[in-house]
Amino acid sequence: MAVTITDVALKAGVSRSAVSRTFTDGASVSAKTRAKVEKSARELGYRPSMIARSLTTKRTKLIGLVANNFQNPAFLEIFDHFTVELQARGFRPLLVNLTHETNPEKSMQLLRQYSVDGVIIATSTLPPDFAGSFRKAGIPVVHSFGKHHSANEVHIIGIDNVRCGALAAETLFERGYTLVGVIGGPESATSTQDRMNGFKRRAKSLGLKIARICYAADYSYEAGRDAMQKLRAVLGVQAVFCGDDLICMGAMDFVREQGMQIPQDIGFLGVDDISIAGWSAYNLTTIRQPFRDIIQSSIELIIDLVENPDRVIESRLFACAIVERGSLRPKQ
Repeated sequence: MAVTITDVALKAGVSRSAVSRTFTDGASVSAKTRAKVEKSARELGYRPSMIARSLTTKRTKLIGLVANNFQNPAFLEIFDHFTVELQARGFRPLLVNLTHETNPEKSMQLLRQYSVDGVIIATSTLPPDFAGSFRKAGIPVVHSFGKHHSANEVHIIGIDNVRCGALAAETLFERGYTLVGVIGGPESATSTQDRMNGFKRRAKSLGLKIARICYAADYSYEAGRDAMQKLRAVLGVQAVFCGDDLICMGAMDFVREQGMQIPQDIGFLGVDDISIAGWSAYNLTTIRQPFRDIIQSSIELIIDLVENPDRVIESRLFACAIVERGSLRPKQ
């Protein structure tokens, strides 16, 4: 038979409520009572039930993690960080896979069934009002990798994607490129829109010519290959800025199969700095997104929102930076 809270209370000579308070974060219990309860629990092999505790505290310690694009290795790194950080704080993620799904109602129905304490939207490819639907339904929500603007209705954690695009243009210009191509992520993604706007404006101010902008169908290796095939038809392109590393890797492999060398014949610049980007097969110069900082900040914010749901809406944007490798020619 499983050891119950009653068994611990009887052995410790205290009430059931004293045992419950001992294993409830922030609850009031004397040091003497806590010591007796913990000693009895260890001797009996008792482990508090999270389900039973949630009935008392009205908190499940579950955080909904809503994401899509699972074929991209970047998400695997992101999910790893989210899982580790949530568990370190005593929470657990409840994953919702939104591949080919953009209706927030279905996600809300699922998450409400499990009474999650809050929700983190971890993608930039959903409609802008998707995260707002959760807040309107009374569910604490943070949008990681979301788009910042003055009218945000939810908390946003991410990078300044406009500045990311500008940094890409500056990087290519500094290396002496004069005619470049661009392969963006999906055109509907807010991150793609901001990066393209930043890139185009900065390229124009620098005199850097853009031969063509193509948009990948999704954030995938195959989409990068397909987009590069279209871009390859434009003569004279010296370097390509890609919307993320995986798209960039597909594009790089395509031009290699055409007999071109990187960076001697054509240069490549990615975004994200996923672990594969550093492999010798790619040695990709890229713009690093500080995944760990974004994720830690998102988790800290959602935990605070659970306790303080009416806090003022805010955006936290982290700086991105160039990671120098070997897919671009050296600075001029």
